[in-house]
Amino acid sequence: MGMQIGSGSSSADPEVMIEMNMTPLIDVMLVLIIMLIITIPIQNHSVNLNMPTNTPSKPTEPPVVVNIDVDFDGTVLWNGVAVASRAELESKLTEVASNPNQPEVHLRPNAVVPYKSVAAVMAAAQRLGVTKIGMVG
Repeated sequence: MGMQIGSGSSSADPEVMIEMNMTPLIDVMLVLIIMLIITIPIQNHSVNLNMPTNTPSKPTEPPVVVNIDVDFDGTVLWNGVAVASRAELESKLTEVASNPNQPEVHLRPNAVVPYKSVAAVMAAAQRLGVTKIGMVG
């Protein structure tokens, strides 16, 4: 609190002016804010996990792949070699299906081949028990 005695007043009693000095309050608040900023722990954006260690296993060997191409006229190619008949195709698919570790069969039809030719190969593979078959574009 402060008092101000004005020379412009003609009365005998001095007029009391009440104003709070804000400078010490602001200084104390700034010191408290700085102390708060310093004492806040640093936020890490990572999560620390204790992961189990693994002994490196033997590298897996790549799977055996059989490519079946269906040409524009319906000709079926087994790994690039033309298959003479549906019976020969089915015997090869039976051999693939009887394998305990079946090779992957990649069916690659030509863009203009009729769907019935592709569907016949897929139906034969499914009927004979080939489980690892996929379309390759």
